[in-house]
Amino acid sequence: MAFWPLDPKVVFLNHGSFGACPFPVLEEQNRLRARLEAQPIHFQLVEREALERDVRAKLGAFVGADPDDLVFVPNASTATNAVLRSLRFSAGDELLITSHGYNACNNAVRFVAERSGARVVVADVPFPLQSAEQVVRAVLACVTPRTKLAVLDHVTSPTGLVFPIGELVSSLKERGVETLVDGAHAPGMVPLDLAALGAAYYTGNLHKWVCAPKGAAFLHVRRALQPQIRPLVISHGANSPRTDRSRFQLEFDWQGTVDPTPWLCVSKALETMEKLEPGGWPALMKRNRALALRARDLLTPTRPAPDDMLGTLVAWQLDDGDALPLHDALFASGIEVPVFPWPAPPRRLIRISAQHYNEVADYERLAEALRR
Repeated sequence: MAFWPLDPKVVFLNHGSFGACPFPVLEEQNRLRARLEAQPIHFQLVEREALERDVRAKLGAFVGADPDDLVFVPNASTATNAVLRSLRFSAGDELLITSHGYNACNNAVRFVAERSGARVVVADVPFPLQSAEQVVRAVLACVTPRTKLAVLDHVTSPTGLVFPIGELVSSLKERGVETLVDGAHAPGMVPLDLAALGAAYYTGNLHKWVCAPKGAAFLHVRRALQPQIRPLVISHGANSPRTDRSRFQLEFDWQGTVDPTPWLCVSKALETMEKLEPGGWPALMKRNRALALRARDLLTPTRPAPDDMLGTLVAWQLDDGDALPLHDALFASGIEVPVFPWPAPPRRLIRISAQHYNEVADYERLAEALRR
């Protein structure tokens, strides 16, 4: 815990919501901010592009992508909106989401559908479930000749399930449907190879399991589709005369004046987290996942999904009731863990996270609090 600025008086079991940034990464951000403020013009207009290029190369190696196909964004919601609002849909088109989708992204889908007269189709994925095949069947059953795009989670936010995203992307592509993957939780939780995955669009947060500062995320777009994807803010890149970089990167990399230090710290976050276990990132992912499964066994007799569909998040249903008073009571006892209505009140879920600062005693404390 000394490695993290988290309040030592609180058992923090909600890394999944906003992450937590270790001291070495925050120190690197402070160093970069001091450098920025010492020479604002030189940093933003001269140094920044080279620094971003270096970080992009390291990120590309980590997520299995050509760095030229990556751009930085503040968060996965921004990337999802940029893609959806760049595409054009017509009345009668269908946009496919699932019942486990992240509310913010589902809202973005509904917004563009309402604007164009398209229809949102929701694939109802059961929970708990017994196999990944149930996810595939539920999604493919909703595909019709009018389906233009599927927006799918790699790791579902409310229910903490690792979807069989490779099979979903390939099966949808066989049916002529491209996929926008909301991988907000995936980087740092599960191994990634975006080139092999082949999704049209993939976005992931880096402030969650990679533990970069808040405001660090990426968008990956298949090379042939990049010309049609525009950022939410149209700025200088729209008419830049440069030809040494793609229009895709020129537009996304400058959307007005921002603090670029969150994504400039991604390299430091990757290096810092890699050193926490002797086996590097694979060992860290394995350690955190094993802890999450152990915590599940301690906390609930139910199995929300097969073990191979769980990463470092585990959610399960509680008895029906009001979520907020229980959350507040747990927090009053020194435990930060999300309790929320899902799919709608009075049904509710509780979701735990497992990160390197957690230990079994944290979940034992939660178990005792829940009994009380």
